[in-house]
This record gives sequence, structure tokens and C-alpha cells, in this order.
Amino acid sequence: MDNFRGLFVKLDKDNNGFISVDELHNEMRKSGILPTEKKVKNILEGYDQDKDGRLDYNEFLHYMTDREKKWKIHFHELDKNKCGLIDQDDIICLFKELGVSISQPNAKRIIQMMDKDNSMTVDWGEFLHHIILNPADNIGELVSSWKHSLVFDVGESRPLSLEFPEGMSGSGAWRRFVLAAGLADAISRTVTAPIDRLKTQLQVHGSKTFAQAFAKQRAGGLRSMWQGNVVNVLKGTPQSTLQCMIYTQMKMYTQDRTKEGLSVQQRFGLGCGSGAFAHAVFYPLEVLKVRLNLQHSGTYLGMVQCARSVYRNESLASFYRGFGPSLLCMIPYAGVECAVHQTIVNWARNDPSYNSDSQLFFFSFVAFASGQVTSYPLAVIRTQQQAQAFCAVSNPGSSVLQGFTGIYARHGLRGYYNGLGASFIRAVPCALLNYTLTRKLEVLFDSTWS
Repeated sequence: MDNFRGLFVKLDKDNNGFISVDELHNEMRKSGILPTEKKVKNILEGYDQDKDGRLDYNEFLHYMTDREKKWKIHFHELDKNKCGLIDQDDIICLFKELGVSISQPNAKRIIQMMDKDNSMTVDWGEFLHHIILNPADNIGELVSSWKHSLVFDVGESRPLSLEFPEGMSGSGAWRRFVLAAGLADAISRTVTAPIDRLKTQLQVHGSKTFAQAFAKQRAGGLRSMWQGNVVNVLKGTPQSTLQCMIYTQMKMYTQDRTKEGLSVQQRFGLGCGSGAFAHAVFYPLEVLKVRLNLQHSGTYLGMVQCARSVYRNESLASFYRGFGPSLLCMIPYAGVECAVHQTIVNWARNDPSYNSDSQLFFFSFVAFASGQVTSYPLAVIRTQQQAQAFCAVSNPGSSVLQGFTGIYARHGLRGYYNGLGASFIRAVPCALLNYTLTRKLEVLFDSTWS
């Protein structure tokens, strides 16, 4: 009972004698548990006898004793050698019984989530403390929560995270996740479309034309500021979904062969490979987006007319104009973003509050910025080559080397980063909208379709 009283005091952050939804949810997140808001509310609704929206000590004690009775049996089931402790081999065995292969490093990380005395084993007291904060109702849900906590990979700068959340089971959950992420991506791209179009114009015409580029957008009317956005939306989620699928398959194959977690170098390689392939498949839409961004309002009636014009007046090869520097750009961007994000997250796991919303956003933005700075000169060359067919000012040359020398001759070193400021300005609201809307929509779809 003393342990229960101590946990109650720990959860009662404002020392008012009650535990609120927010207090319970925050403590779960600090312990590495990522529950839905619905799950947390269900706990309070089930044990809040006076219906005041919070738990007093007696109500919380009732909840804890119920969890203790229910999970004591499961603890003995997990303790395969009946020594009163759960170790890494027990975790691996549990996953194997459920038909899931888990590496030794990941099993170690699960133990570390519960281990309070750094013994690399979990006794009943440690397990009970974990399960009181974990709203799982059975072994399957407990395993899913562990798998979900292991993965918060790269992702707030793209519509989908680089890996699908492993806690998902079944095609319904997968579809809900993709739909939520896709809708969030479409909204965030649409809201920030004027900044994205401005960035494209700065990449082609140079930073000295900032005022001119902005005036050009205004001259075309409010609607023209979203020119090319439809193509951008149609390209975003399918490309990221394909990249996620490729990355996940290659990751599973690599881990099956090595029986270990992925190193930074392996994540770099898989991020590069999956990103390059997905980018190649959807590259023609990128070309159309740039053409629509740079043309005067009303030049094309839409994406289809733009595509027909490129095909009739140029050639099929024009749909892959600038693909060389674009591919070179994708490799350092996808690789560096992936490696930097995972390195920061691994370092931050020493802090129990590493997975707060603000920290996750900060980690993602640092990874995004690292990838952008590394690859941005190639992105400028790519955009200028895509614009070459109708914009004589760009004159980028036909090769990456000619592109580098041409930009330096016209704009100096600064020219390699034309539009980078606009890119960063766009990234912050885009990432916040993506992250917030994806989580809200997932909760909405879960409650609607469950």
C-alpha cells in the first residue's frame, strides 16, 4: 500500500489530492507509454465513482488493486523459468509465441522501460508499476504498446513516418493511419502552399527577386498563390507510403539476417534506397508542380493540360528533367535526416521525458534542417533544370557540375541556398499541422470505426 500511495503522490502533480486525465496521460508518456486519449479517459470513467472527472486516492487504489489481481497471472506466464523475474529471453519468447520476430537490442529496450534498479531484469514490483501506467487490457495489447513505443522514427517533415507504427495490427488500423496521415499532409501542404511556391521562384530567379516574386504572386490574385498545390498534394502521401513500405520490408529483411537492431549506417542506407526509389516513381509530378509554380496565372487550366503541353512540345524525357541532381539530393537528405533523427532519439532515451510533444517536434525539425542544409544546393540545381525549358533566366546547364558553376557565377555562394529561409519558414507550421492533425484524426477514426 505504501508503494501505491507513493505512486499516487507522484501522479498528483498539483498536490490537490486528485489525479486528472492530463496528469495520468503525462506520466504514462514519461514512462515511454504512448496511449490514446480515449484509453486514458476510459480508466477515469471506469473508476471515477463520484463522476467528477478525476480520481481521489480511494478510487485510484481500487484501480491499482484490480490491475494487480489481473496481471499477477500474466506475470507468471511471462516468467518462463519461474524465477520471479522477467528477462530479455522471456520477452523474445513472448514475441515468438505471437508470431513476431524481435531482436535482442529491442528486447533489451523493453526491459529497460520497466527496470528501475538497472538489473536488466524485471521483478513483480517493477512490472506492476509499469502495468498500472499502461492501459493495456491483455498480453496482445501490452505487446502492441511496447512495439509502438520502440518506434517514433523520422517523420514530422514528411506526411508519414519512415516506418509504419509497429503497434498496428490488421489492415483496418493500417488504413486508418494512412488516411489520417494523408489528410493531415494535404491540409498542411495546402495551408503552406504560397510559401512553397515562393521558395520555388526564389530557387530559380535568385534571392534578389524576393519582392518581385511576392508581387508576382499577388498580381495573379489570391487563387494563384495555390497554383500547383493539387499536384503537390497528389504526390505527397502516395510517395511517402511507398517509401514506408519499401523501408519496412528492407528493415525486416536486414534484421532477420543480422538478428540485431539497425545501426545508424544501416538506417542511412535504407533511408537512401527507399527514398530514391519512391522519388523516381513520382518524379514527373514534381516536374509538373514546378512548371505550374513558375507559370503566370491562367497559362494552364490544370495539371492535365500542363502534362499534355510538356509531352507535345518537348518529350517524355522532359518529365525527368533534373532527375540526376534530384536523385543526388534525395540521398543525402533522406539518409542524413534518418541518421540524425535516430541518433538524437537514442541519446534522448536516457531522459524519461524524451517523448514529449515539444521534444519530438524539436528532434524532427533538427533532422529536417540537417537534411535540408546538406542537400539544398542540389535541390536548387534540380529546380533550375526543371524550369530550363521555359525560363531562359535560369540557364542551369545540363549537368550537376555545370549547375554548380553557373549558380556560383551568377549569385556566388549565397546562390546555393536561395529560398532556404522560405523552406524553413514553411517547415515549422507544416510539421506542427502534420503532427497535430495526424494524431487528432487517428483518435477520431479509431472512435468512429471501432
